[in-house]
Amino acid sequence: MRILIAAAGSRGDVAPYTGLGAELQQAGYDVTVATSETFAPLVRDAGLVFRSLSADTQGGVAGTGRRELMRAAAAFTTRLGEGFADAVEVGTDLLLLSATTAPLGWHLTEATGTPSLGVYLQPTQPTGDFPPVVTGSRSLGRLANRATGRFALRMADRVYDQAVTRLRDRLGLSPVSPSAMRRRAEQANWPVLHGFSTALVPRPSDWRPGLDIVGNWWPHHNATEQLPPVLEDFLDAGPRPVLIGFGSMASGDGERLSEIAVGALRRAGLRGILQAGSAQLAADGDDVLTIGDMPHALLFPRLAAVVHHGGAGTAAAALRAGVPAIVVPVTADQPFWARRLADLGAATEPIPFRSLTAERLADALARVVKQQAYSRAAAKAAQHLAAEDGAGQALKTVQRLTDR
Repeated sequence: MRILIAAAGSRGDVAPYTGLGAELQQAGYDVTVATSETFAPLVRDAGLVFRSLSADTQGGVAGTGRRELMRAAAAFTTRLGEGFADAVEVGTDLLLLSATTAPLGWHLTEATGTPSLGVYLQPTQPTGDFPPVVTGSRSLGRLANRATGRFALRMADRVYDQAVTRLRDRLGLSPVSPSAMRRRAEQANWPVLHGFSTALVPRPSDWRPGLDIVGNWWPHHNATEQLPPVLEDFLDAGPRPVLIGFGSMASGDGERLSEIAVGALRRAGLRGILQAGSAQLAADGDDVLTIGDMPHALLFPRLAAVVHHGGAGTAAAALRAGVPAIVVPVTADQPFWARRLADLGAATEPIPFRSLTAERLADALARVVKQQAYSRAAAKAAQHLAAEDGAGQALKTVQRLTDR
C-alpha cells in the first residue's frame, strides 16, 4: 500500500510529517513525502522516500504587510502547483495532504480517483470559538469569529486561483474555482486530522463532522542521536540556559536580534543559547553559545525557558518538554499560538516582533524563569501532551480508509 504525504512551506510545516510517515512505514505502508528539495535530508533521514515539489520558502520572513504576504503566497502556490501532478506517482493508493497542498490535491483526487485525507497543522475551519489563525489572536465574539473565518477561507481561495487553473488544465479537467472545490470537500465531510494538541486547541463544538484533533506529529529523530559535545559541555557548565531562536523567520535581522538577545540575557543574569536560524543569530562568550538546527526533543528538556517566534511546532515542543516560553510572533499563525500559550499560563504575554527590545525581553525572561507559575503550567500541559498519540491516531484512521 503506497502513501504519499504532500507538504509545503517552512521547516516547521514539513518536519512533523517525517514522524507521521515513519509511524505509517513502521506499520507496513510504503511512504513517500513530497516537499521542497531543502527538506530532502529530513525525509531521507527518517527512512522515507523523497519526491521533489518545486515550491520553496527558504530565506525567512520579516515583518511584511498583509498585502505583500498575499502576493508572496500567490507566487508560492503557483510554483507549488507547477510540479504538483509530477509528485504523485502512478500506483499511489492514498494522498495525505497538508493545509497548503490540499487545495491542489483535491483536483488530483478528482482526476485519478486516488482517495485523500487532510493532515493539517493548523485549525483552518471557521468556528465561533476563536478567530482564524491568520488574522491575529483577539476574539471578536462568536458570530464575528465565524464570519471572519469564512472571509479568511475566501482570501486563501484567491491565493490558489492561478495554480488551480493551470493544474486542472494540465489534468484535462473542466474549470472549477478553488472556492467551489473547497465547498465540495466540506459538503462531502472530507476528513481532516489536525496534528496539534487539545491542550492548546480543544475541538470546537461547531465544527462539521470529519474534523478531528489527534495530537502532535513529532519530527523524526534517530533514537541514538545525541547532542554535540560542545553543547553538552555548555549545558553542564552552569545553571540551565535559555534558548533564543526565530526559526525560519527574521531573515536579515540577525545582527540586531543577536544584540537584543545577548543584552537581555545579561540584564536578566541568565546563560543563553542562540539558535542561528534564518536570521543567523550569533554571539560568543562564556555565558552564550551559538548553535544550528538541533532536535527539540533532545535539547528543550535541558532548558530554563525558550524564546521563540510562535511556530506551531516550536510552541508544542516547548510544552512537551514542560518548559515555559516567551513568544515573539512575527507573522501568519504565530500570534495565534502565542496567545494560546499565554492563556495556558505557560508563556508570558507575547512581545510583538516590531516591539522587541533588550529591556522588554530581559523583563519577560526574569519573570518566566523566576515565577514558578509558568513552569507549573508548562509541566501540566506536558502531561496532557504525553497522554496523546497523534501518529498512532492517524495510523488508525489510515488503516480504516485503506481497509475499505
